[in-house]
Amino acid sequence: MKFPHLFEPLAIGSAVFRNRIFSSPQGYYNVAKDNLPSLDEVAYYERKARGGFASVTVGDCIVEDSTGTHYPFLIRMEDRSTLPGLAAIASSVSRHGAVASAELAHAGMYARFVKYPDGSVYGADSMKNAAAATVLGGDLYGPVYIENGKYGEVLEMPEEMILRIIDKFGKAAAWAKTCGFGMVTVHGGHGWLLSQFMSPTVNTRTDRWGGSFENRMRLPLAVIESIRKNVGRDFPIEYRFSGSEASPVGYDIDYGVKFAQAIDGKVDIIHVSAGDHEDDHSIIITHPSMFMEDGVNVKYAAEIKKYVKTPVATVGALTDPAMMEEIIASGRADIVNLGRQSLADPDLPTKARTGREDDINKCLRCNTCLEHTGSIRTLRCATNPEIGFERDAKISRPLKERKRVLVAGGGIAGMQAALTASERGHEVILCEKTDRLGGVLRCEENVPFKLRLHEYLDRQAKQIAKAPIDLRLNTEVTPELAQSLKPDVIFAALGAVPKIPPIKGIDGVNVVEATALYAAPEKAGANVTIIGGGLVGIELAIYLRTLGKIVTIIEALPTLVSDDAGMHLLAHDEAVRQPGITVHRATTVSEITPSGVTCKNDGGEFAVPADTVVIAIGQSPLRAEAIALYDSAPEFYQIGDCVTPRRIITATSQAYTIARDI
Repeated sequence: MKFPHLFEPLAIGSAVFRNRIFSSPQGYYNVAKDNLPSLDEVAYYERKARGGFASVTVGDCIVEDSTGTHYPFLIRMEDRSTLPGLAAIASSVSRHGAVASAELAHAGMYARFVKYPDGSVYGADSMKNAAAATVLGGDLYGPVYIENGKYGEVLEMPEEMILRIIDKFGKAAAWAKTCGFGMVTVHGGHGWLLSQFMSPTVNTRTDRWGGSFENRMRLPLAVIESIRKNVGRDFPIEYRFSGSEASPVGYDIDYGVKFAQAIDGKVDIIHVSAGDHEDDHSIIITHPSMFMEDGVNVKYAAEIKKYVKTPVATVGALTDPAMMEEIIASGRADIVNLGRQSLADPDLPTKARTGREDDINKCLRCNTCLEHTGSIRTLRCATNPEIGFERDAKISRPLKERKRVLVAGGGIAGMQAALTASERGHEVILCEKTDRLGGVLRCEENVPFKLRLHEYLDRQAKQIAKAPIDLRLNTEVTPELAQSLKPDVIFAALGAVPKIPPIKGIDGVNVVEATALYAAPEKAGANVTIIGGGLVGIELAIYLRTLGKIVTIIEALPTLVSDDAGMHLLAHDEAVRQPGITVHRATTVSEITPSGVTCKNDGGEFAVPADTVVIAIGQSPLRAEAIALYDSAPEFYQIGDCVTPRRIITATSQAYTIARDI
């Protein structure tokens, strides 16, 4: 076996884990108004188990509604009507040979949705009143009184409440066991209640629940004891915490080691994460951005592993089975947890075990998944169109008629359409006007933090080469060619071309379009001004800065990356704040000169010197060229950027879905 350490089974108590690859806690927020687990949620967790993960953890199982809920659409462990849904999840995971785990959580002083304005705790009508609850909320409780907490005034948690919550953790674990779960994961990290009490910065109480290290440990240890009393000695308990809060105001790894030693032997797995979910700086360490190296947080688990006997799990930016094997073989950790990677490819464990690691779709760390969780409460993946539609993907649709399918364009959308149509059993011809598949994004292949994107494009191209697809490079699809091929179906995936704004001096020798500079960065001078602060402009600025260039971004809107949000936006903000990058927001360019650009904003007109001026204001879809093909086949579909230039997820999802329909 290529990865013997990674696939060595692990027996803990009553559970046997078939390998060392766990799916880390992820919540599922696309629930009905009663907040009960749905069939879609069952299919979501089942998909990971079917792909070979040893353990699949259901995130955000709240132990007490009235004080611990940070969103109104989470699993409520106090609600006994959750039994059928939770039992279905546990069964769907365990019947595929994985261990189902429930992550037990309490948000403490970040429980921003605890009550409605009338004082009632959320219930079946929570979604109707969520907006009011967001604004007014209810009483927040934490280790100490805070006048101006992140979500308002925080009251010091009285002892009777602490004791009640300890009991609730135990009862929630018992409920998970009753529902068929084979393990519980205690969420003691990322700034939630247990980490608030263990924090030397936050917990300055003077009673037996705070102050000294022993007193700060009292709540976490009491919770572990309560759970153990309720589930028994052989039922595995995983404790998840931040080995370091990775923040100037948080604790460091030395304190993390001390904490791990305190719970050593009392739990069955010590799951070492990092960061604080409510700190904008460290949350992008909890969820490492594409600008960080692979396995960036393994160092925390490796350090803790030196001081404890309990099996240690690590998590964060892990995509490569070879790296995972080395982590375990070298003794830096006993278990690897995958979060976003479990979305990019739920079949990673099976592929790695069966020697198909080259087929693994590796996570781009673009945070499309987290962005969609925040915006529409449903997980999606930029490169795996199955995610969010797991129930639909399980349905095998018989091919009623084998059709001749012509795909015009070999970019993101075209490759996905060709692969899906071929998998369905259709005869597929894929034409690409250049000598290479991958489309416009190939220009970024030398950008270090876009390595995974380059690998994704290569992987798709290799899959096409292996499939029974008639690939024709250097072939532009015209109406004449299309008609001569006599297709039953045409997919027009012709892409887009860069927008060129009508700015005086735009045709100067010092002006270059962004994709051209990505492909040939050596053409940039020492000082570069980028017109456009969208995704392309920002990431080009970050790349050029790594090459030693001094970069200025000019953006007409008040904010950067207007079509982006959430975690990726935080990562961008962090990256563009580095020395050597200057940003002018709400600023327009009136002229480009041989020495730079002339700009204007509320402060008046000013000049920005530049050796090279880059145009990065977006793309114009090749709609006319696509529409010209509309009558060349009985069925005609436009997909990808030739409809409207958008994100990778739009192209893959649209191409996959329509190709499944034909």
